[in-house]
Amino acid sequence: MFFTALTLLLGALLALATYFRHHYKQLPKQSPEQPPKHSPKQLPEQSPEQLPKQSPEQPPKKIPLSVNYHLTRQCNYSCGFCFHTAKSSYVAPLEAAQKAMMLLQRAGMKKVNFAGGEPLMNAQFLGQLAKYCKMTLGLESVSIVTNGSKVTVAWLEQYARYVDIMAVSCDSFDEATNVEIGRGRGRHLEKFKELAGLCKRYGVMFKVNTVVNRYNFQEDMNAAIQAIGPMRWKCFQVLIVPEENGGGDNTLRDARKFQISDEEFKHFCRRHEQNECFVPEGNDVMASSYLLLDEYLCFLNKGVGEKTRSILEVGVEEALRDVYWDEEGFTERGGVYQWTKPEGEGCGGGDGVKGELDW
Repeated sequence: MFFTALTLLLGALLALATYFRHHYKQLPKQSPEQPPKHSPKQLPEQSPEQLPKQSPEQPPKKIPLSVNYHLTRQCNYSCGFCFHTAKSSYVAPLEAAQKAMMLLQRAGMKKVNFAGGEPLMNAQFLGQLAKYCKMTLGLESVSIVTNGSKVTVAWLEQYARYVDIMAVSCDSFDEATNVEIGRGRGRHLEKFKELAGLCKRYGVMFKVNTVVNRYNFQEDMNAAIQAIGPMRWKCFQVLIVPEENGGGDNTLRDARKFQISDEEFKHFCRRHEQNECFVPEGNDVMASSYLLLDEYLCFLNKGVGEKTRSILEVGVEEALRDVYWDEEGFTERGGVYQWTKPEGEGCGGGDGVKGELDW
């Protein structure tokens, strides 16, 4: 009985061993070099011509957010440090200037600043262009930089509604100093004070531009600025542009006698920095932080290189590729601010003129 059971057990074990040996012989063998069955399929090699092409990385596109259009070089004043002198008498036809403004607006311009020379040497041209920019193009801000001498009540009656900011140049509150600089012949402050009141009456924001130079950097202007109450007071360190006021054979001005050191400019700034409207611009910030369009509708590279071709010929984007524009400097100097009227009340409360000034 015992031997019979042992014989049956051994037979069962032998049958089981035979089954497993037969089963593993049927499994497919894989060499170590072969990828596993679940590996992804290998793609066929492609020639360089078949590979997808990637365009070279393009520099970021420049957006001309704010543009200074120097529509004329002509001026009735003779400021000794002027950096956009009367080398020509050309003024673009109104239709060409309007087309240029349209191209700039389509490229991203939100603010245009009309300057010169003296832009009101062409008063009707300026007024029509301001109206076009505000009403047709819908720009956020239309600004004018002027010496103020040719602004009339009649002009304001017709065009003030299209102007957000009028920046009037005033380098001293001592008339003798203005005369020495070349800022008028003795009645500049009288007109300046009148314009502060007229801008208040016609709803135009009043701004003051001052060039800080050898003749005024020690002057205390606090009381006068507080009395006028501009919405913004830009104070520029006098700038030498070699091809314009550097005193060379081909220049009409020699501004070197007006130059001041950086420390002297800082001295002026420390004296006036408590005014909320005070915006200083030293040479390091000012030089290339503006987009300047000249009377031929070309962007300028003042002190850096040649100007571009006209934006009417090559377009705004192409012209901007050839412009050195310090966009960081533009931001640092506060290039974007509340530039649409009726924003702001100015240093002295925005009342135009407070009391009588002893000028």
